[in-house]
Formats: sequence, structure tokens, C-alpha cells
Amino acid sequence: MTLAKTVKIGHRDIDVPVTIIDQIVNFVDPIRGAERYRSRVRMAISGGYTGADRTRRANQSGSRREMDPDSAILPDLPTLRDESQHLVRNNAIAGGAIRTNITKVVGTGLKVKSQLDREVLNLTDEQADTWERNAEREFRLATETREIDAERQLPFSLLQGLAFLKVLEDGDVLVNMPRLKRPGSPYSLKLQLIESARICNPNQKPDTATLSGGVEKDATTGATVAYHVLNQHPGNFRVYGKKNFTWSTLPAFGKTSGAPLSTLLFDKTRPGQTRGVPYLAPVVELLKQLGRYTDAEVMAAVVSGMFTVFVTNETGNPAIGPATTMDNPDGDPSLQVDTTGLELGYGSVVGLMPGEKVESTNPGRPNTAFDPFVQAILRQIGVALELPFELLIKHFTASYSAARAALEEAWDYFSRRRHWLVTMLCQPVYEAVITEAVATGRLQAPGFFSDPLIRKAWLSTTWTGDAPSQLDPKKEIEAAKSRVELRISTRSEECARLTGGDWEAKMPQIIKEEKLLRKNGLLLEPPAANTPPPAPDNTGGSDLEGLDNATD
Repeated sequence: MTLAKTVKIGHRDIDVPVTIIDQIVNFVDPIRGAERYRSRVRMAISGGYTGADRTRRANQSGSRREMDPDSAILPDLPTLRDESQHLVRNNAIAGGAIRTNITKVVGTGLKVKSQLDREVLNLTDEQADTWERNAEREFRLATETREIDAERQLPFSLLQGLAFLKVLEDGDVLVNMPRLKRPGSPYSLKLQLIESARICNPNQKPDTATLSGGVEKDATTGATVAYHVLNQHPGNFRVYGKKNFTWSTLPAFGKTSGAPLSTLLFDKTRPGQTRGVPYLAPVVELLKQLGRYTDAEVMAAVVSGMFTVFVTNETGNPAIGPATTMDNPDGDPSLQVDTTGLELGYGSVVGLMPGEKVESTNPGRPNTAFDPFVQAILRQIGVALELPFELLIKHFTASYSAARAALEEAWDYFSRRRHWLVTMLCQPVYEAVITEAVATGRLQAPGFFSDPLIRKAWLSTTWTGDAPSQLDPKKEIEAAKSRVELRISTRSEECARLTGGDWEAKMPQIIKEEKLLRKNGLLLEPPAANTPPPAPDNTGGSDLEGLDNATD
């Protein structure tokens, strides 16, 4: 007969049978029988992963349980923001990592190039080119002045960097897009950046299924409906004690158009996630410990450099009495000094009281193991932040191939971040500006408001930013030339890759310079008509051949 006992493990009930052999062992030796049964229970509750085996010592420390995104993030978010802000202000590695992200991802600002879907719109190349230039011109008019900023301080190119900074430092930032008419600007669209700490539940209400962290969501789909914003920063100590807090509700989307009216920028890593996590969150503790260790090593090196000595005596009390020095050879009491603060001088001879002796200390600093240890920690930090070690500390000492590999690896991360910024911020702002331009008649776009497909065709774009760093520009140019000649890349793509510019926009200036050089006799004239053409070039030629003829 086989019996069974039910063992409750977490939320599960597991039946572990008691066999006939178990009963016999229990009858002969109850202690061994109990140990045998416990071993069988452990085997029953364990799966195929040792990482889930709680009987192993490595898995017994700390608390670990599965939580939904908001339960895992929201309780710790204020503390993580405080720690992140403190590190960015006071820790060189943390501040450098954040600024590196901004420089490489945003740089001088991401720039738009209109790319109409000409097949859908049934436009000729000339019509499409003209409309694209006009659209880009209108977008620059609306965004490249300080009028786009609700605070009237930054153009859109710099607002991109500020928004990205707050996402990295605080985890998220709210971008409100109010309509404010101001003199001198034909566009009413404005951008207002609202810090993360101001987004919270009204009157500090507890989180619910439809209201978490100041974000109101649809009960059925979980889609964002509105944001609740405090009228001032909770850390504003000038008015904090007055308790005059009020909340505003900012709708996320327009009721009729469905266009975004405000959006919370954050890097979403889990379905159902409401708020973002600071970029430095995985390495906060490591950065703080490394900062403390660095401070201790620096202080030890300073102490070692000062060559501190200690004066000891039989009583252990500070030595106070008439000092016998070269300035006071007779120990005159009128010249008595306090020797608790004796300082070493150049070639000085210091007299001591009876029973006193001098002991020196040698901290052994600078510590020769300091740099290798710090580098090992920085490599771990770089892995968590997706920044190669060389780029994290701005120090390239390895070979060209290793340095290039590090930059290529970093650029993969920066490209993903740039795509995120374009999708979440830049493109919605462009669409809002062009929509307003069409609505007010500044741009003509037939079918824009009648068909979503046509509207999408009018709003198609590409965005470019600053070019990646180049270790050897000559090699980079040769590689770009080869890609163009092999027809696996275009001049526009290579121009964006090498300089971050727009090749098509540069063409009028290139033609102008060619004409000017020829006019001044600095370019050779093209061969005469009866001159035999040169031998074909096996390298594939270039599309710029014949430019001189085309520009005459």
C-alpha cells in the first residue's frame, strides 16, 4: 500500500508518496527514514535549474519573488531618482556616462529629412522634391527658435538633449504639447518638459489598477489616458511648507484626432510598465562603493605625501611644554608652544620632552593595485550601461582593431537609443508641426485629413544626427567609396555616416564651388570632343564623372 503526504511549496501543493520501503525504513530506523523522506521531498520540488533550488546555499540569501512591473518599480523609484541625481552631480564616472550618451545620441540635435511616399501620393519627382524642401523649411521655422520651448529658452535641437538627459537621470520625463499663440511665430505648438517627480497621484492617493505613479490608464487595455501633474516640484523647499499643492490633469491623446497631446518618455522594458527606471539604477551601489574606495585611496596618498609623524609618550597625553628648537634653544617658557600641532619644516631639528619619541607611518600609497582594481570594476559598470570600457573612461590604449571594435559596439547601442528618441519624441513633434502647417494653409497636402494612409505618406521622414567617431578618417573614406562603387550603399547614406550631413542638400554648393574653381582656372577643362576617352577604370567608376560637363 502506498500512502502520500501533501507538501505545500509556495502556492503549490505537491503530493510526495510514502512507499512500502519508506515504511520499512521508518520502522527499523525512524531517524534515517525521516532523512530519506526529506531528500525525496527536495527532489520532488526541484526542477532542472540549480538557480531555482532554494536548498543551495547560494540561493538562500536575500528575498526574491516575482512581481508585476509597477510593484517592482514604483516603491523604489523616488529613492532611485535621488541616488541617480546625486551620482550625476558628484560622481565622475556616472556624470561622464550620462554626458557620453547625450553627446553620441543627440549631439547637436537630430535633423529631419522629408521622404514622401511618392507612389501613394502620385507625385512627380519635381513636385515631391519641392514639397519636401518646403516642409523641412516650415519645420525649421517652427522649431529652431526658442519659441518652441514653453519656457522660451531652448530650440528643439537642444530640447532633445535635455529630454534625453532627464530620461537617463530620472527614468522618465513628461513632454506636454500645449497650443500657445505668441507674437512673431506662426505656429502655436509648444513643448513643455515636466520632471518625473511632479508626476504623481493627486493628493497622494494609493495606486490602483487604473492609476499608478500619476499615470491614469484604461481599465480594459491598460492604455494611457492622462497624466496627473503637481503644480510645483515636491523638492521646492521655498513653498513646500505651505502645503498649497494642486494637481493638473493632462490628457494623453486628443479625443477626436487621436493625436498625442502629452507623452511620457521612458525606456520600456516590460509589458504593463507605467514609469521608467534611471539609467544608472543597476550600478548605483557599485558606483557609490567605487567612489568611497577612490576617496579613501586619494586621502591615503595625501597623508603619505605629507609624511605624518606621531609623538608618543608614557602617559599617552598630548605633549605640551616649552619646545626646544633652533628658534628656542634654551626652552624659554615665554616662548612655549603647543606641540600637538607640530609641523615638519625644511631641515628642522625638533626637541622632544623626556619620555617622548617619534613614530612615523607609511600608508604605502599610491597603491599599485589601485588602477587594475578600478579598471576591473569599470568594466562591469560598462557592461551594465552598454558602454565599452574604452569609451566609458575615454581612454584608447589598445590596438586600432580593438578600439574600432569598441566604437562599433557602442554605436550599435547609440543607434538603438537614437531610434528610440526619434520614435518617441522627434517624429511626433514633426507630425504635429506639419499637421498645423497643413491646417493653416502654409502647406498644401490634398487628402491629408481624409485618409490615414495619405496622411502617413505626407509625413514620412528619415532622421540623421552627428556622425560616429572615426579613428582613421582615411580608411573610413576608402571604405565608403568602395561601398558606393559596389552599389551596396548610397552617397546620401555615406554622407550621413561620415559627416552627419545631407548629401543632396550639399549638391548645390558643390556645383557652385566647381564653377567658381573653373572660372578661376583651378580646374582642368574636360577633354575635347575628338580626344579619345581614357581607358576604363576597373575600380567601378564614379557617378560624379562628367560633373564638369553638367555644370557648364
